[in-house]
Amino acid sequence: MAVATTIMHEEQPRVVLSARGLSKGFGAFMAVKNVDLDIEHARVHALIGPNGAGKTTVFNLLTKFLQPTAGSIALLGTDITKLAPDKVARMGLVRSFQISAVFPHLSVLDNVRVALQRPNGLSTQFWLPVSSLDRLNERGDQLIETVGLKRERNMLAADLSYGRKRVLEIATTLALDPKVLLLDEPMAGMGQEDIGAVSNIIREVAKTRAVLMVEHNLSVVADICHQVTVLQRGEILAEGDYATIAQDERVRLAYMGTEEA
Repeated sequence: MAVATTIMHEEQPRVVLSARGLSKGFGAFMAVKNVDLDIEHARVHALIGPNGAGKTTVFNLLTKFLQPTAGSIALLGTDITKLAPDKVARMGLVRSFQISAVFPHLSVLDNVRVALQRPNGLSTQFWLPVSSLDRLNERGDQLIETVGLKRERNMLAADLSYGRKRVLEIATTLALDPKVLLLDEPMAGMGQEDIGAVSNIIREVAKTRAVLMVEHNLSVVADICHQVTVLQRGEILAEGDYATIAQDERVRLAYMGTEEA
């Protein structure tokens, strides 16, 4: 008697953001040249490279702060190459910046509530009383707890340490419910304790969305990133997991030096 068996296949990673032939010239200077990227759901993807490699330019192209000279960009299967940044953000592609962008004279909760206004249809209803934002408190508290800021809930953002301000910025970014989250040097200027905390947050966030990050801290990249793309002079030098790119002699010479990784 034959016994029926079920073969379980591992689900293939789903590409949610992709670029093909992405290029950007400023006059005769090509800052980005023919870059192909595939960013997958529930993965952390790092974009690394020496200063001037084109990392931030790629971020600006993907989020449409810059228009590419050539190439195409697709988000969730839709071509966004010619769309404006605000439309791309509303589709679920949200980024943070190298410089912390929070409202210093608002509390932690109020910063998150401001960010929650758009997805909850309150961003243009300026005639409503402040009390109308109370409906956002429950979701705001959830986000604050997610990023470990529960104790600082009622503190002014100005009174937070630099690292905690960056954590608050992640919370406000998550308030927009991104499908793809772009983080520009999230660990810059942080102490080791904050780096560990933010690494854990990013790892948790990436369980339900794609994360693309520019990061110079290679220990962080090795710890939390599933895929790494190395840029040099605007071109892709190498791709793969950290173990693979760390052994690539071209990468070691261009970015990591010649010491053993």
